[in-house]
Amino acid sequence: MLKHKSPANLGLHIIIVGCGKVGETLVEQLCKEGHDITVIDKNYRRIQELANMYDVMGLVGNGASYSVQMEAGIEDTDLIIAVTGSDELNLLCCTVAKRVGNCAAIARVCTPDYSEEIGYLREKLGLAMIINPEYEAAKVASRILYLPTALEVNSFAHGQAEMIKFKVPEGNILDGMTIAHLGKNIAPDILICAIERDSEIYIPSGIFQMKEGDIISFVASRKASKAFLEKIGFQTHQVKDTMIIGGGKASYYLAKQLLNAGISVKIIESDSVRCEELSVLLPKAIIINGDGTSPELLKEEGIEYVESFVPLTGIDEENILLTLHARQISNTKIITKINRFTFKDVISQLDLGSVIYPRYITSEAIIAYVRAKKDSMDSNIETLYHMFDHRVEAIEFRVDEQSDVTDVPLMELQLKKNLLIAFINRKGSILLPSGQDCIKIGDSVMIVTTHTGFSDIRDILK
Repeated sequence: MLKHKSPANLGLHIIIVGCGKVGETLVEQLCKEGHDITVIDKNYRRIQELANMYDVMGLVGNGASYSVQMEAGIEDTDLIIAVTGSDELNLLCCTVAKRVGNCAAIARVCTPDYSEEIGYLREKLGLAMIINPEYEAAKVASRILYLPTALEVNSFAHGQAEMIKFKVPEGNILDGMTIAHLGKNIAPDILICAIERDSEIYIPSGIFQMKEGDIISFVASRKASKAFLEKIGFQTHQVKDTMIIGGGKASYYLAKQLLNAGISVKIIESDSVRCEELSVLLPKAIIINGDGTSPELLKEEGIEYVESFVPLTGIDEENILLTLHARQISNTKIITKINRFTFKDVISQLDLGSVIYPRYITSEAIIAYVRAKKDSMDSNIETLYHMFDHRVEAIEFRVDEQSDVTDVPLMELQLKKNLLIAFINRKGSILLPSGQDCIKIGDSVMIVTTHTGFSDIRDILK
């Protein structure tokens, strides 16, 4: 066993099985949050890299093995997360762990066959959560294609509220306008939460003046968000058609969702056997067997005229080059999927449209669960999103008990700086709060902050 461990740690003891992209992201994020991490993988080199890079213990072996789990300390573990490339191995890891230790278990399950049965598997195996990075990435991509002028669309309050990110274009009415003027005269039912300008992040007050080129995140009910975008001159209809490059699991999940929404789908895939599988799985989609990185084939298949374009190959460099190529020859809406997070400064300088990182989408759901498990007695984290390269967090808390933040007018709460209460969800109604409003038991409350690591609604207080 490779040991790199700090002596004093008040976090949870977590075992992570599988040191691929998702596993490494979880190690990185959960170490930052102060948890005691043990990683298990068959690959000695990967274990060594992670043990050297982060404050973790590493164990080389089969994570589903009883003796390996015992050596890793499963009897004293709070949570096991199995994120290897094999669904069956992940489910077996969790099953063994549940029999041996008194821990919660999370499994990564990606195969479409199992994804139809997630509820059944979770209940019968007693799992806290089953995560599917490809499916979650497809869900994020589909939300953007339903509202293609947005850079990002995140869902809160069980779909009742949305946080939408967009860029202020040249000549837009928001250029030069203050937040207060917008709220008073144009859009009283939306709230601007965060603004990025020249790589700086602002949680803006009413006197903040928006400018062309600002990247703005706002929150509103689903109905109000569309009305606001229309009012400031954005198109809000969903795309009519999309071209997807690559026929992997993420492509299948995305195509299925888009077809159900009445959007035409064309998939270009180089493997003829996979093309045959997809044509059976997705009879309404057009499946083309060919090299999706060939400019001639892309032109022949109508890249210049398609309303949206989503490169979902397994290679980041290919996805980026395909995006840049599409940018040159058409005005299509583009979503770029990136798995690795190296060279992020270079990537952020490129005009890649909407960028999605499946590994971070997955890790956010797990981190929300871990934070709730660690601390919350009177509130639970419902939803957690990292924004603007992890510099801002948007967290939705469910309030179950009386505390220092309940039944006190918001204007009287001593809130931390760089923090905004974005909305209160009360019995399914989205309330954009004023200073007179109070948080009540039964509400869910969304906050946006540049602070990190909140795990309880009381963390908003100074």
